[in-house]
Amino acid sequence: MKILLLEDDFTLSKEISAFFKNKEFECVPYYDGSLLLKKYFPYEYDLIILDINVPGKNGIDVCKGIREIDKKTPIIMLTAFSEIEDKLSSFDNGADDYLVKPFHFDELFARISSLLRRKEIPQQVEKKIIVENLEILEEEMKVFRSGEEIKLTPKEFKLILILAHAKGKVLSKQFIAEKLWDYHIETNQNTIEVYINFLRKKIDKDHETKLIRTKIGYGYYLSSEE
Repeated sequence: MKILLLEDDFTLSKEISAFFKNKEFECVPYYDGSLLLKKYFPYEYDLIILDINVPGKNGIDVCKGIREIDKKTPIIMLTAFSEIEDKLSSFDNGADDYLVKPFHFDELFARISSLLRRKEIPQQVEKKIIVENLEILEEEMKVFRSGEEIKLTPKEFKLILILAHAKGKVLSKQFIAEKLWDYHIETNQNTIEVYINFLRKKIDKDHETKLIRTKIGYGYYLSSEE
């Protein structure tokens, strides 16, 4: 197992590398975001860990740069900040998970194990999902409404897929959060409301028929009918 680590705290970087070595994982450390992007080769690593506040390009910009050439390798963000804006920015640029410093190495390893298990499970992909005049091309990661492409962030695309695969079934915020992040965290449930609002602005705002619906007290569903 090969892990890429971007962390400018030399002591912490050594501790994380030593922890992974004890787990028989190879860990390749970088201290500068710009240098990492210059050296990065798509799909060379099994998992990527990025600190946000580093020299050169910050971790979020590095994440965005990686996602332009590598859509699948799991990415975990590390940061000393816990503001919702940092979380949303990380997820919007393609991160799969987010861990706030200080953290326990066992928690980091649990997050990594969860992401690696998900990566190994074959995903059943539908070529095209159609709801009313909304088309979702799962393999291409594209969404169209009335023939016009709608640009979504990776997390927004995953959220619309979760709703679409439910085929009109109402999904709770907890269920959606667990599907988006693979484990239950209370703040993630609150963040679901933010992402639902993002999707509504992009998918429903300019259309008379609304597709992203709320069943008060229960959750959300995708349908042309109330």
